[in-house]
Amino acid sequence: MKRIKQMLTGASLFLLCSCGAQIQKEIQTTKSNVDESKASAVIETIMSRRSIRQYKPQAVNRDTMQIILDCGINAPNGQNKQSWEVRVVDNPEFINGITEIYKKENPQAAEDPKFKNMFRNASTVVFIANDLAYDLSQIDCGLLGENMILSAWSMGIGSCCLGGPTRFMTSTPAAAEYLKRLDIPEGYQLLYCIAFGYPDETPAAKSRNAAKVKFID
Repeated sequence: MKRIKQMLTGASLFLLCSCGAQIQKEIQTTKSNVDESKASAVIETIMSRRSIRQYKPQAVNRDTMQIILDCGINAPNGQNKQSWEVRVVDNPEFINGITEIYKKENPQAAEDPKFKNMFRNASTVVFIANDLAYDLSQIDCGLLGENMILSAWSMGIGSCCLGGPTRFMTSTPAAAEYLKRLDIPEGYQLLYCIAFGYPDETPAAKSRNAAKVKFID
């Protein structure tokens, strides 16, 4: 009887160990699948992203924009200087007002029947300024913008980086009022802006020159 009990106990321990190993293997497999899924989602977002130049009238709500902005300011930046200033404009009065000045200076722009505003007709525009005292601040601002662009795309929101509107605002005396309203602090300059909105087009990917990328041995 004693020997039988010992045999049963041994068998039970073996089964427990076997089950434990199987459960651990299943946990590791599940974790691996989850990690691969996350990686695939990130890669899919990056590779499917397109610059959008036509938007639906629907505005991006501020709660959603706040998520996008939070992703932006969590971008890598030199020495954690956070050498940017960010301004969000979703006020139609602002966007339409600066657009009217733009149209007066560039009357040919209004000839396009699809033209509504100078930000590719987007309802929300994020303006980004860089710290002139830090020589790598433009890189930090670029990383900030890319984080916003990718996070927006993952939520179905399109975007387009724009340099022309900010160049117009900083070089046109008639636009000075709107530049002032952005309240960019002294020592910073308006660098670029990003239009955000729900896409009203599905542009195809443009080719990239992979020959520009090389491994150096």
